[in-house]
Amino acid sequence: MGRIFGTDGVRGLANRDLTAELAVDLAVAAAHILGEVGAFADQRPTAVVARDPRASGEFLEAAVVAGLASAGVDVHRLGVVPTPGAAYLTSYLQADMGVMISASHNPMPDNGIKFLARGGLKLDDDLELLIEQRLEEPWDRPTGSDVGRIGDSHAGVGAYVKHLVASSPGPLDGLTIVLDCANGAAYEVGPQVFEQLGATIIPIHAEPDGLNINLNCGSTHLDDLQKAVIHHGADAGFAFDGDADRCLAVDHSGAVVDGDQILAILGIAARDAGRLADDTVVATVMSNLGFVQALHAAGITVIQTAVGDRYVLEAMRSGGFNLGGEQSGHVIMADFATTGDGVLTAVHLASRIRETGQTLEELASVMTRLPQVLINVPDVDKARADTDPVLQGEVAIAAARLGDSGRVLLRQSGTEPLVRVMVEAATHDEATEVAQHLAGVVRATLAL
Repeated sequence: MGRIFGTDGVRGLANRDLTAELAVDLAVAAAHILGEVGAFADQRPTAVVARDPRASGEFLEAAVVAGLASAGVDVHRLGVVPTPGAAYLTSYLQADMGVMISASHNPMPDNGIKFLARGGLKLDDDLELLIEQRLEEPWDRPTGSDVGRIGDSHAGVGAYVKHLVASSPGPLDGLTIVLDCANGAAYEVGPQVFEQLGATIIPIHAEPDGLNINLNCGSTHLDDLQKAVIHHGADAGFAFDGDADRCLAVDHSGAVVDGDQILAILGIAARDAGRLADDTVVATVMSNLGFVQALHAAGITVIQTAVGDRYVLEAMRSGGFNLGGEQSGHVIMADFATTGDGVLTAVHLASRIRETGQTLEELASVMTRLPQVLINVPDVDKARADTDPVLQGEVAIAAARLGDSGRVLLRQSGTEPLVRVMVEAATHDEATEVAQHLAGVVRATLAL
């Protein structure tokens, strides 16, 4: 069996790639590994299980819960909760492990399973490998009173909402905010938090039916949010993805504020308040050069990691840093969360608007984005992207051409069979020309 964990759990087409049988097997294997790592010797392991609203999550939740309980784990079933809510409640309920069933921003037919260790922490590569190695291995099945018990944790969402409200530096009264909930996991949590903080809220795409998650809405489709902000004369708009672990924003004019700009705003705000650990922000290699330049100008160090909020978090934990994130809108505020949290990010952005009296447009102007072109090249042998001599030669030529005014990055997708070609340059035309040329080389040299 090849490696099944990607950059963020196991993901694929539900009931084809990610089946009920695989979900049971993964849950059993995770129960053995994480139960051994996290549980106290004299206590039965416990787990929390949450999902986003997509239809396939219903049978996958049943499979995961069955697998855990059959392996002797007591299960707290949370229902529809954002991924960061599952992480928070894993810690809050002192569970030995957490499971989130979601494919994040992927289309509705996909789904995924993410595991969390004790404390609500994402798993490192070694733990994921151990889980894979346990798949389908023989094991002693508990019987009688040793099987796990299953219960619903009805107070979970309320505890998570209370935590998010308490994290805000102050009230948000006087602000009008549009929230695009992506017909996803934040459809209740997002509006509740902002209403309790006193903001006037206009929720859109907050009526999930199991089939409409991420459908022309949320952080990957911002058109409706832009129109709603302008129509209602709102101060800002925030868009979450299906599991609400990321947030992108729209200012009062309808302009998009991406994850780099959000991270710059929050980094400077934390530095101004004396709350930015070591005056350092952790980002990824996909962050725009303009972001790095802006934070350096503000006296803030930027550490860059591989793409994936898990790797950002690992660097934050190892260095003792408390703020990091990705251009895609994953922002990790370690003082309040163990993973990216879209609603938390939106709350602190809105708080910065109210605190400074500046518009989101003015706050975002702290950095100037260099033109960046990203081309996804599908249906190629992505495993050879880093070693093919012809492709790497063309990448070196392009990098030399751009010099200090730009850069080239080729990256294998962790969840899809494609290679991402990213180019930054002094002008959009130059970035487009270089990116299109390299995308053509990828197609020619890595064709299946």
